[in-house]
Amino acid sequence: MSATPSGDPGKENPLNPPKQQTMIYICGECHAESEIKARDPIRCRECGYRIMYKKRTRRCILCNLSMI
Repeated sequence: MSATPSGDPGKENPLNPPKQQTMIYICGECHAESEIKARDPIRCRECGYRIMYKKRTRRCILCNLSMI
């Protein structure tokens, strides 16, 4: 048998780890936008300030009020 990993999309493959998703944060001091990964330190790359806010989504989120 070969030692190639199976092609199951439901299982995690240790040879191909999932991509780390980056989030965009806005600095509380200088208002610069920074992309921060999950394990990165929370710090502005422009001024070094440590209070960062998540950027709001542009996606339209509506409630379906006809079901009430």
